[in-house]
Amino acid sequence: MAARGRATIRDVAERAGVSAATVSRALSGNHPVPPATRTRVLRAARALDYVANAHARALVGGGRKMVAVVLRQVTNPFYAKVAEGVEAEATAHGRLCLVGSTGGDPQRELEFVQLMREEGASVVILAGGVVEDDAYRERVAHYAHALAAAGSRLVLCGRPAPGPDIPALVVEFDNEAGARAITGHLVSTGHRRIVFLGGLPGNTALDARVAGYRAALAAHGLPPAAAHVVDCGLGRAAGHRAMAELLRDGTEFTAVFAGDDMVAAGALRAIAEAGLRVPGDISLVGYNDIPLAQDFNPPLTTVHTPAEELGRVAVRMALRDPEETADTHQVLGTHIVVRDSVGPPSPERAQ
Repeated sequence: MAARGRATIRDVAERAGVSAATVSRALSGNHPVPPATRTRVLRAARALDYVANAHARALVGGGRKMVAVVLRQVTNPFYAKVAEGVEAEATAHGRLCLVGSTGGDPQRELEFVQLMREEGASVVILAGGVVEDDAYRERVAHYAHALAAAGSRLVLCGRPAPGPDIPALVVEFDNEAGARAITGHLVSTGHRRIVFLGGLPGNTALDARVAGYRAALAAHGLPPAAAHVVDCGLGRAAGHRAMAELLRDGTEFTAVFAGDDMVAAGALRAIAEAGLRVPGDISLVGYNDIPLAQDFNPPLTTVHTPAEELGRVAVRMALRDPEETADTHQVLGTHIVVRDSVGPPSPERAQ
């Protein structure tokens, strides 16, 4: 069945040994169908990966014009800005926007994508970095092919495509370049002992930031041993815990590059609790430039990422004419925002 495209209601009827009308009644649940017959129909539908044609069902009402964005966490300021961009651009095109969160659970992501497929969403956007392993590549390839067969488009927003032959669009920003720039800023201020706080091995976004950090150190003549990566993951609590441990252990450093601004927020709190000052004792930088970064004490030097534009571009790419020859992969730029959290190395800590 996969060789010739999407299964039809007649395919399900033939496999289950019933009429198409019976299949429709069994799947809708609006009419009485013998339990044994319903079981046969559902089994056949699963075997054929059948999804009712939501577009056809919606024609009477003018069709569904829905854009869905799937986020790891809606309370994270970066993801919230991506969702804001998706919603604004979807509205500008007369589309309804639906937002879902997964908490990083692949099963929840799968269920949400399948639901959007069944509801006939014209665009499904998956946002945020992921651990790119074989399971991820297989899962996203399935999403892309299944959505394409249903007449929908998949956009990977800030995450990589699993392969060149997958029918998915990609829009991302240059994580590595941003990390090189912010690390270079610390080195140019005199820092040589810089900790990267917030690694998460396998995560595409954080691995790129770690690579940029290492590349900047090397470009300024520092040996590979100068790199110190703390794999604590993301979030304020992770940053606070890891920073407190570094200070307790007596690790020698003068500056911290936090994997994102929320890690920086936690690190800032731990530094204050230890009776130290930023930037007098320790310089601190972040990544993403969330709205609150300018309200930290002191205001945070960070890498500005185009989160809202990321969401807008994802929608524009998906809604353009499929016959257009425009690129299916776009990379947006980043830049440093210099505030007050970086200064020269403390003489006491630099010794």
